[in-house]
Amino acid sequence: MIITYRDVQDLKFPVFQIPSDNWSYSDGLLFIDDLLVDDTNMPGDTLGIRRLQTPFTELLPLRRSLISHIGLLKQKKKNFIDSRGVPFTYEKTAFCKLKYYKIRRVDRKGTASLLWVHHVTTSFTIPRPPEDGRNWAGILHVGDTPWMLYEYSKTKLKDTRRKV
Repeated sequence: MIITYRDVQDLKFPVFQIPSDNWSYSDGLLFIDDLLVDDTNMPGDTLGIRRLQTPFTELLPLRRSLISHIGLLKQKKKNFIDSRGVPFTYEKTAFCKLKYYKIRRVDRKGTASLLWVHHVTTSFTIPRPPEDGRNWAGILHVGDTPWMLYEYSKTKLKDTRRKV
């Protein structure tokens, strides 16, 4: 399955990098390059629960996890599997503007924080406040609309574009 930035809401994070797009199904087992990744014959809604229960011991190691869409955008590799056990290829199909804004304030909440930047009327939900000294936020735009936080920086960087 091919996923683009328009379909990313269908994924269940975290997602994990896999070495290739050579995946196959056989009797409820998902193999990638002839190594077992998922055993859908086991009960459970997530890939991790099924991997813990499977009687097979030779499993493909899933070492690199990505917890958000921004993690997918920053990867050079294209093949992943989501937490439900659905393998996919992430294809970058469009360019977005990356503009830098001065951070106005950070409102700390219970389990997350809200990031406010100058010249943008909406806030961005972030898992934790930026490090001290990171006073600029790079925001991706779809068209002219601010879309998502891409990165922090210590100084204002040149506005560029990124393929998403």
